[in-house]
Amino acid sequence: MINSVLKVCLLVLMFTGFCIAKTQGASVLPGKKKAIKVLLVGGGESHDFDKWYKQEDVATLQKDGFAAVEYTSDPTTILSRLAEIDVLYLANNQPIKDEATRKAIFAFADAGKGLVLAHPALWYNWKDWAEYNQKLVGGGSRGHNKYGPFDVTVVNKKHPVMKGVPATFNLKDELYYLKTDPAGTPIEVLATAKAKEAADVFPSIIIIKYPKTRIVGIALGHDGESHTIEPYKTILRNAVKWAAGR
Repeated sequence: MINSVLKVCLLVLMFTGFCIAKTQGASVLPGKKKAIKVLLVGGGESHDFDKWYKQEDVATLQKDGFAAVEYTSDPTTILSRLAEIDVLYLANNQPIKDEATRKAIFAFADAGKGLVLAHPALWYNWKDWAEYNQKLVGGGSRGHNKYGPFDVTVVNKKHPVMKGVPATFNLKDELYYLKTDPAGTPIEVLATAKAKEAADVFPSIIIIKYPKTRIVGIALGHDGESHTIEPYKTILRNAVKWAAGR
């Protein structure tokens, strides 16, 4: 009889503890990390932002609970969201005109929060915001090859952003003429791009060595020929994870 009572008491205690833990938000499985909170900013010209960033990239990042992604094509919403996210993913080439938002993006970086800068955001988009390209990109692009096939070659296989990425892969895209700014933040090249018929080799995946945070630049990304292939998806997830300090 005593043993039966003890068993019942033990079961009650276990159930009560489970309910308390669940109420306190401890229902996440042991060893499973919280989703990385990402704000993805798109919008502008020359790209189908809704299809390839809002739909495809968001799906890539949210798969298996890896990240919780909010997409916006309205730059005026950035300021109100920065305090709640781990990574700012800029994929826009439309203007960010608000001075307070510009300063807040730098403050976000200075606070150690990570950035991922995608294809459109690696262009020299804003003549009135030279600080962006100089400090956060370390340069940028003012031109690209005609859309077509080229090879991407990993040059730093040991970096976490390149984990699981093939040593070389081919795709169709705009091969950006990504060039460094001698007066800008130094960069580290993780992968290069080269068209078969061309002699020039350009950085394709880079780390911008901003002293206070982690920034990844991904020059790939014009359309589905990049966003839907596994190497790109792996790079994107790795970039967000590394930028978040995970």
